[in-house]
Amino acid sequence: MATSSASRRTDGRTARWAGHRERRRREFVDAALRAIAERGPEVSIEQVAEAAGVGRTRLYKYFADATDLQGAIADRAVELITAELAPVWNPRGTPTQMIQTAIDAHTGWLASHGNLYRYLTMHSLTARPGGQNAITDVKTAIAQRLTWLFDHYLREFGLDARVAEPIAFGLVGLVESSTARWLENPGGMSRAELAGHLARWVWQLLDGTLRAGGVELDPHRPLALPDSLAVPDGSG
Repeated sequence: MATSSASRRTDGRTARWAGHRERRRREFVDAALRAIAERGPEVSIEQVAEAAGVGRTRLYKYFADATDLQGAIADRAVELITAELAPVWNPRGTPTQMIQTAIDAHTGWLASHGNLYRYLTMHSLTARPGGQNAITDVKTAIAQRLTWLFDHYLREFGLDARVAEPIAFGLVGLVESSTARWLENPGGMSRAELAGHLARWVWQLLDGTLRAGGVELDPHRPLALPDSLAVPDGSG
């Protein structure tokens, strides 16, 4: 019986420590995000510790090494990006509104978190398990979501749904690469101007695909939404 009581006490301490450790890790990651925003993508561990109000050695009580911290930052960033891109996961309105809203969300996030985006492109490939790149993960999730949506509408219009995936991944690549380049070299173009150009290009590609199949869609008329906006199992 004594052994059982001791075991319960040990289990309780272990659970409390695990909860405390997870809370502190999250606090340190949030401090790292602040440091990245203020100091840039090449922020040092010392600067992260300074933002957290602790010494460098204190950080390493909660992270195995710099790579562990970088991986936690990447994971947290993916959570933030996913939340910001809600219009992509839940499209509403006319084709024009759907496209513009999604592009505004993407370009807006990138413009507001340029240093974090640069940090992720520099570090997340080696920091995350299996060498998964945080930016690539997000782009793939968006493209898979669009693939499902395009597949639905192409089938509704009686068109070849096999093109859904290539179009989806192509459009995501267009928007992401164009915005990333604009971030480094705006060339006097405002974010609103860039978003307007991207929305027009995206619609032209979609419209061209539909017209090739004999379908003319009014971009200013609301589309009937699928019965379920949940992505089917296995598609993202």
